[in-house]
Amino acid sequence: MTNPPADPDRVPVEVTPSGWDALLSGGVNSSGGVNTSASAPRDPAVPGANASASPTVPSRRALGESQQPGTRSSRRTQLGTEPPRKKRRRGAWVGLIITLVVVALLAGGVLLLQEPLSKIVAAVQGPADYAGKGTSKVVVMIHDGETGQDVADSLVDQDVVKSYEAFYSLLLKESPAPVFQPGAYRLASKMSGRAALDALLDPASKLEQTVVIPEGTAAVDVLQLVSEGTSIPLADLKAAAKDVVAYGLPAEATSLEGFLFPATYTFAPELSAADAIKTLVDRQFQALDDAGVAPENRWKTIVLASLIQREAGLTEDYYKVSRVFLNRLDPAQWETGLLQSDATVAYGTGETHRVTTTDAERGDPANPYNTYQHPGLPIGPISNPGDAAIDAAVHPADGPWLYFVTWNLDTGETIFSATAAEHDAAVAKWLAWMDEHPEYG
Repeated sequence: MTNPPADPDRVPVEVTPSGWDALLSGGVNSSGGVNTSASAPRDPAVPGANASASPTVPSRRALGESQQPGTRSSRRTQLGTEPPRKKRRRGAWVGLIITLVVVALLAGGVLLLQEPLSKIVAAVQGPADYAGKGTSKVVVMIHDGETGQDVADSLVDQDVVKSYEAFYSLLLKESPAPVFQPGAYRLASKMSGRAALDALLDPASKLEQTVVIPEGTAAVDVLQLVSEGTSIPLADLKAAAKDVVAYGLPAEATSLEGFLFPATYTFAPELSAADAIKTLVDRQFQALDDAGVAPENRWKTIVLASLIQREAGLTEDYYKVSRVFLNRLDPAQWETGLLQSDATVAYGTGETHRVTTTDAERGDPANPYNTYQHPGLPIGPISNPGDAAIDAAVHPADGPWLYFVTWNLDTGETIFSATAAEHDAAVAKWLAWMDEHPEYG
């Protein structure tokens, strides 16, 4: 609503805010969005401040014909405003040009100052690389599958090199690209990137902590091999091996036998006895999992696989040997249930490096591993089997065989038989070969 004018001869001027003024005077909320509420408060519009808000100009008659026009300023006083004029946009262009000039000057200044600023920062922080071959000894582990980036990160973490770039930039320049072998390396702290790279490529820097465990090795011999290949005392390994429960073995297990996977291992120099054993046990669990053996079947699978590993000569015969033992465990095919494995008897005597036995040893019922006297599987594993023996235990060949004899000890050739008569003929062939090779007697 507009109040009536004080002067009856003057027509009131009513100014309505435009959409842009409404936006500026309260149409934008604090979060940057547009407030479209009709009740949003607005500041009073300023007359003449907006080119789109045109006041109604009174006619000359309203001013009075006898009144002289007067000066421009007097007319402005009488009307309270003069007719609006269209704004010129020259000021906006000038502001934009000034802004661009300022930005250009600032950018140029940064470029001019970049080099001296970099020198100042480098002087304060020091170079991005150490100098020389380093100081105190550091052992760096490179694991299988690690990339050059992984190695660079490891060197920085252990303060072997000062920065990631100090080492990795050298790798990118090397031709051919360096190949790092898994293992432990003797380096030093605070080495230059060049010195660190040279050391990693030098075979003399590698700490040989490699242990090779053949398939079928007994646990007592495995511990000896681990001790010889590492700095771990044998006494520490034997002590750690007593805590069978700590490694998650099946409840039937009374020792680590059968659960120390045969393979080639590279150990860190600082590795403890318990950690070394755990590495072998975990690897055996992995082999069982890969073969599809459920946790509740691990024990019987390992026991059978350990027999296969010790009795079979050639890998391709593992599956037939597995079938022979399983057939003998079947009362319908083998009434006694006696496996009659010489390897089990020898293990029970403490001899872990032979599979042949004497009549007296085979006739000794005091030997709990004597499968000539005790039916069924032996009371525990007799060796540490590998992947092939485990697979043969799980997937035996199909066949009627109840006997086998390795008649050629040089080649490992084995004869499998379904009847006692066939087996007797195979044994005769073996005895003849032994007569020709007395060194095996």
